[in-house]
Amino acid sequence: MLVDFTLLYFFIPIFFIISITPGLCMTLALTMGITVGVKNTMKMMVGELLGVLIVASSAVISGSTIINSFPIGFIVFKYVGGLYLIYIGYNMIRSKGSLSLNIDGSHKFQISFFKLATQGFLTAIANPKGWAFFIAMVPAFINYKNPIIPQMTSLIIIIVIIEFISLMIYATGGQVLGKLLKKQNNIKLINGIAGIMMIGVGGWLALS
Repeated sequence: MLVDFTLLYFFIPIFFIISITPGLCMTLALTMGITVGVKNTMKMMVGELLGVLIVASSAVISGSTIINSFPIGFIVFKYVGGLYLIYIGYNMIRSKGSLSLNIDGSHKFQISFFKLATQGFLTAIANPKGWAFFIAMVPAFINYKNPIIPQMTSLIIIIVIIEFISLMIYATGGQVLGKLLKKQNNIKLINGIAGIMMIGVGGWLALS
């Protein structure tokens, strides 16, 4: 048997619970859902899922070796990503920047796919807790007596699908919250909440 389905049956509910739990990427999806909506947040998800794909694949192969080989580069990457998100959050609080709403409720979302995807990718790839989780958990669900590639492929596909579902749940919730606040003309409040959350994500990433 190329794939051990018994291990997969255990992996799916366990990873879904872990994925749906609030974390860096889910908080980012919620924040962007509030201001830019689900459609634009999906652009961020492309980068985030690509990052998760790289992290999960590396974890199966030799994730700890990669981190130990480039410790300084990993730390620099983490701080740069965190500071960038903090900068975006600061501008959102001031109702400035491409992710914030205008005071009249209109938007200025001339946002490129590359810009949003990069934010998602940085958050996923520079998250040390994500690396730690995948290094610790993913190998436990691989039967090394069977061929590795089919099992790794199956796990990664499941991871990406579950992660996408979780991101959509958070982004949709954020969009609903944003629309409710817009009806009450709380535009500055929307920008403030989203900005503070973005700063929180950046700080979380830099200090974790």
